[in-house]
Amino acid sequence: MVERHEADDDLDLAVDGGVATIRIDRPLKKNALTRAMWVKLADMVESLSIDPATRVLVLEGAGEDFCAGADIGEFDSVRGDASSARAYEAVNVRAFAAISRAPMPTIASIRGICFGGGFGLAASCDIRIASPDARFRLPPARLGLAYPAEAMASIVHALGPQMASYLVSTASVVDADWARQAGFLLEIVDEGDVHRRAMVMAGEIAQNAPLSIRAAKAAIAAVLDPDPDLARRAAELGDATFESADYAEGRAAFRQRRTPVFTGR
Repeated sequence: MVERHEADDDLDLAVDGGVATIRIDRPLKKNALTRAMWVKLADMVESLSIDPATRVLVLEGAGEDFCAGADIGEFDSVRGDASSARAYEAVNVRAFAAISRAPMPTIASIRGICFGGGFGLAASCDIRIASPDARFRLPPARLGLAYPAEAMASIVHALGPQMASYLVSTASVVDADWARQAGFLLEIVDEGDVHRRAMVMAGEIAQNAPLSIRAAKAAIAAVLDPDPDLARRAAELGDATFESADYAEGRAAFRQRRTPVFTGR
């Protein structure tokens, strides 16, 4: 049963059994995001992140594409000079950071175009799967603009510095096979199955111990970034699992040879 559904500024949110799905719903524009949509997306993810009932987040696009990135049609008014561009970049970076710093696992379910800011959104997710028709591109060199370091961080982590340099320098369009071989994609699944596969994976994650998963995600973040605060947070979350009811439930279920039921406490 669907617990909650919201639609606001071409972004749809559905929450079902601990699995939250955000769908970018602007298919006639290949799901390009306006400035207002970037703000709303960050708001949605940040709200889900403070809700302990959210065990996993799936990000997808409506129609045949994932996301064409930022809506270039409004750049003259919202990104026309250095000052407005910096303000716009802050909005972008907030959305990327909301996803990459979300305490629960995040999955990008990708079809069709995944360009620019859409690529950044996918890179900010922990897991990426795509259909064979997916296409990827980082086009700033063809637009005469630059991505700030904060926006590049997830891309470099997801691709490695060499592949990231190649894509951002050439502005080449690459296919799903290239992205899979580069390590950007976990899986390529049949075109009609990418949403289904994402939801199955999300359901599997949601059945596992959420405190353990959040501690593991924090530990991975601490490995990628030497910030001592991240290491401290990972240690705190890890320690908390040993005092949790879920740890007792996991041990009991193992002894009784049954499936554990985790509550996140």
